[in-house]
Amino acid sequence: MSTAWQLQDAKNRFSRVVEDALREGPQTVTRRGEPVVVVVAIETWERLSGARPSLKDYLLESALDGLDLSRANEERLPVELP
Repeated sequence: MSTAWQLQDAKNRFSRVVEDALREGPQTVTRRGEPVVVVVAIETWERLSGARPSLKDYLLESALDGLDLSRANEERLPVELP
């Protein structure tokens, strides 16, 4: 659950904001009553923003690696289109 801090309070108590982010989770900072930023632990940031492999790399590294996906050269049935 995110805790909301007014900008001035967050500036004055930044160490507390950081400690709460590490201990309790994301901390929202507001300006004029509107959320403007979120302070999160580095582990959370890395998990959320980390590079993800391309679909090709993901499939090549998956259990599908080595599966023969080539098409058979069998005669195909005709398809009637409206």
